[in-house]
Amino acid sequence: MNKFLLLLLFPIFVFGQSDLNTIDSLLKKKQFIKAEKTVIDFLKNHPNNLRALEFLGDALSYQKKWDDAVVQYKKLVKAQQNKANYHYKYGGALGMKALSVNKLKALGIIGDVKKAFLKAAELDKNHIETRWALVELYMQLPGIIGGSKNTSLKFANELEALSQVDGYLAKGYIHEYDNKPELAEKYYKMAIDLGGSLNCFNKLTNLYENQKQPQKAIQNIEAAQKIHQRNALHYQIGKVAAEYNTQLEKGKQCLQTYIANHSAKDGVPLAWAYYRLAQIYKHKNNKEEALKWIDKAITNLPKIKVFQEEKVNISIL
Repeated sequence: MNKFLLLLLFPIFVFGQSDLNTIDSLLKKKQFIKAEKTVIDFLKNHPNNLRALEFLGDALSYQKKWDDAVVQYKKLVKAQQNKANYHYKYGGALGMKALSVNKLKALGIIGDVKKAFLKAAELDKNHIETRWALVELYMQLPGIIGGSKNTSLKFANELEALSQVDGYLAKGYIHEYDNKPELAEKYYKMAIDLGGSLNCFNKLTNLYENQKQPQKAIQNIEAAQKIHQRNALHYQIGKVAAEYNTQLEKGKQCLQTYIANHSAKDGVPLAWAYYRLAQIYKHKNNKEEALKWIDKAITNLPKIKVFQEEKVNISIL
């Protein structure tokens, strides 16, 4: 009899699993609206399926529908109170909601954010994402409502015990946020030496840009390019050159290379490369070429306000 029931129910399980795999695929393809609709339809027949509820929360989060995402993640936390990832996602959605409301409302949410992240960290001693969230939370909160650099460093040390690279990046972040760029640079370089990922290089590049050190930024991007060979790095060099009016010829060549080899995986639309070329030609006082490239940028993405503003600046040269 049990075998008969199992055979009877097996097709339902298979179809349900297939639907969930489809939703997972839609999320990975960044088709978030379609994923949301599909998972809502699935939940009509399977209202308590935890994986489906998590997918719905994820689809809503990607669309920045924080109130709705919080509702779904809270269901997960109530259903399985000992699962760290549910507390982490719930805390994350609450935190993003806090950023989207006024300060008075945010104060009423922060306590729950902290509680969710701390619970996730308690439940899973190896949960890297939660410790990253706590590093950032304790650095960004004012001291009067519980912010603490020392507590942030405590979680950075926990990160370092799990992953040295993450620990170094976290300490770089802490010191950068604390306006200690020399220490931030030290830890970002340690992360590069140990891990060498593109993310490590990007952290250091962003630090140099924020500190208005374009020469160091370009040098660091070139070091990343030698290892990773990414077309997107050509755009980054061109962007820094255009923004800081430095190494203009190198910037122009890199942008031309980026345009010639562009594909969807590069991330930055071609219109932005055209815009950066326009900026470079403006710095060179070549009004004709600058107008040519800014017009291409506007034609490609006509609703970008900064392109229209740049055309005005070029026109008065």
